[in-house]
Amino acid sequence: MNETSKRVLLKLSGESLAANDKFGINGERLATYAHEIAEATRQGYQIAIVVGGGNIFRGIQGVTRGFERVNGDAMGMLATMINSIALKDAIEAEGVRATLYTAQLVSFIGKHFHADDVCDSLANGFVTILSGGTGNPFFSTDSAAALRAAEIKADYLLKGTRVDGVYTADPEKDPTAIKYGRVSFQEVYEKKLRIMDLTAMTLCQENNMPIIVFDMDTPGNLLRILKGEPIGTLVDNNEVYA
Repeated sequence: MNETSKRVLLKLSGESLAANDKFGINGERLATYAHEIAEATRQGYQIAIVVGGGNIFRGIQGVTRGFERVNGDAMGMLATMINSIALKDAIEAEGVRATLYTAQLVSFIGKHFHADDVCDSLANGFVTILSGGTGNPFFSTDSAAALRAAEIKADYLLKGTRVDGVYTADPEKDPTAIKYGRVSFQEVYEKKLRIMDLTAMTLCQENNMPIIVFDMDTPGNLLRILKGEPIGTLVDNNEVYA
């Protein structure tokens, strides 16, 4: 990131909130994430968040359990709202204002998403949490993150994961895997690197939305990324790799 970048879209997986519990929301992990986000907000960064729901229910799993895909995805969207409520509460417990938007009209949970309203909230110092995916079935929360990042004119999409960047292979399975410092969208396609789904990657490429993949579980990493430290992997339209 460069010094003028102030607004980011942070994508968190639902599984990351479960930590080692595998299912549900781990209180310690939730508090750690909230602290990291609150600290960055206090330093003037504008942070919008999309969190998945895989720690509770993943839409595609419903198909294997006999659900229609549309209904399974609806359940997955509700799971993202549960995570979003928990994250909002944890951030506010840190003394930072937060507001929750929903892709669907669910007034008792949050405000209905509108890009202008989200931008106003960010400019006024609120962490904004964007729940409910895209509001449509057949789209992942990665795609929702890419879409929302473009809509709110974020400078970067930050994908927080449990690994410290993008590798030539799965580093948890292949000890010879090499980490990329920077990689182009084109090379991601050519090498079939697993970062986000194809729809999300295409949205980012077409809207010139750079992605930084980094380890969110290491305390302090979010602020390091925001301050421009070269950790993680940058994915953009530049053809120069490092």
